[in-house]
Amino acid sequence: MAAEARDLALVAHHDLGGVGNGGEGLVLQVRPDGRRIFYIAHESAPLAVSILDVTDPRQPELLAQLPVEHPRVRGNSLAVVDNLLLVARQVAQAGEQPAGLWLYDVSDPAAPRALSFFDTSGGLSRGVHFVWCVDGKYAHLSTGAPDFVPTYPPDDQFYMIVDIQDPEHPREVGRWWLPGTRQGDDAPPITPRRRPRDNGARLHNANVLPARPDRAYLGYIDGGVIVLDISDPTAPRMVGRLVYPDDLPGYAHTATPLPNRNLLVVAEESVVPACQDAPKLVRLVDLADETQPRFRSAFPQPANRDELCRRGGRFGAHNVHEIMPLPGCGVSEHFVVGTFFAGGVRLYDIRDADHPEEIAYYIPEAPPDSPMGAIQLNDVYVDERGLIYTVDRHTGGLYILEYTGPVTLDWRSGAAA
Repeated sequence: MAAEARDLALVAHHDLGGVGNGGEGLVLQVRPDGRRIFYIAHESAPLAVSILDVTDPRQPELLAQLPVEHPRVRGNSLAVVDNLLLVARQVAQAGEQPAGLWLYDVSDPAAPRALSFFDTSGGLSRGVHFVWCVDGKYAHLSTGAPDFVPTYPPDDQFYMIVDIQDPEHPREVGRWWLPGTRQGDDAPPITPRRRPRDNGARLHNANVLPARPDRAYLGYIDGGVIVLDISDPTAPRMVGRLVYPDDLPGYAHTATPLPNRNLLVVAEESVVPACQDAPKLVRLVDLADETQPRFRSAFPQPANRDELCRRGGRFGAHNVHEIMPLPGCGVSEHFVVGTFFAGGVRLYDIRDADHPEEIAYYIPEAPPDSPMGAIQLNDVYVDERGLIYTVDRHTGGLYILEYTGPVTLDWRSGAAA
C-alpha cells in the first residue's frame, strides 16, 4: 500500500544502516557550531542508539551506532543534555546483565565515550525502561532495583531520581512507588487487574520541567496518571492521581504537561494487535486542581479506524511529542503530534481543549521486510522549525516530515494563527 497523507509531506527517509527498529527515545542536539545531531534509541537488539547528522534534513547522515551487549537486552530510551548521553538498559528477565543506565560523553557525536554505568540489577529488577533528563542535574528513571519486590510481577518498575551532576559517579537520591505495588506495603494491592491482559501498575514515563522542578508527571500504566511533589527529591510524595474507570482499558503510557494551560497530554499504549485492547486514545487531562486530575477530552479517532485495525500489528495511541526545554526542541501548547502504529503519525489542534481536532496525518507505506505487514510508527519528535521526526518499531527506520497545510504553526512559542 502506498503512503497516505493529509497535509504532511516526506522530507527524507533513513534506514538506520539496515537496523530500522526505532524505539522510544528521540532527541535533537543543536551544537555550538550549528550542526544538528539526532539521537535515536532502538526498540531491541542489536543496537541501543543510532546517531545522525540532520543539519540538512533532506540528507541525514549516519555518524555512529552503539550496540547492546547481547540479544536479551534493550536500550529503548535515551536523553541528551549538553554533551551527556544517557541510555537505558533493560533485560528480558530479572537476573540478567546489564540492567541499568549508561552515561556517555558525546562531545564528538561520531565517537561516544562511556563515562559510567548506573547499575540497578539484582533481585527481580529488569533494569531501566525509561530515562528523562533535561536539566543536567537529575535523571528521572522508570526502573527496578534489587531491594524492590513487587506485589505482582508486572508491578516491577517504579520512579527513581538519580543525581548525575558528576556523570562518572551517578547516585540515587530518591524513589517513589505507588502504594500497594511493593510487597510489605501497608496499602492493599492495586486492583482490579486489567483485561485482556494485566499490564501492571508500574511507571512508564516521567516528565519534569525546569520551570516547575517541584513536580513530576507520571504515566503509571494501569496505575493511572500521577502528579508528584518532588520539591524534596529524597522524599517524593503524591499530590494527585487519576484512576481509569473500569470501562476503559487503561495503560497510561506517556504523560506530558502543558504547564501554561494546566493540562496533561496522556497517550494510552495499544499493546495487543488488531485493536483487541481498543480504544487506546490520546486524552487531555485537566490539572486546574492538581489534587483531583480529571479527563477533559479525547482526541478523535480516524474515520477509517476499523480498516486500520485490520492492516497488521497494532493500531492505537502510543507516544506523543514531549516538550523538552532544550535548544532545537519544538514547544507548543496548542498542537500535539502523536504516533499510532499502523495509523502513522497524526497532528492535532488542541486550542479548544474540549474539542481537539485532527488536522494532518502521514502513514508511510509498509516497509518491504516488516514482520507486521504494515508500518508501526513508534515515537515522534518535533523540532523548533516544525520538522517531525518519527521511527518505525520494526524495520522502517527514520522518517522526517514537514507540515504543508493551511494552519500557521509556531513550534518556538506555541502561538498559532
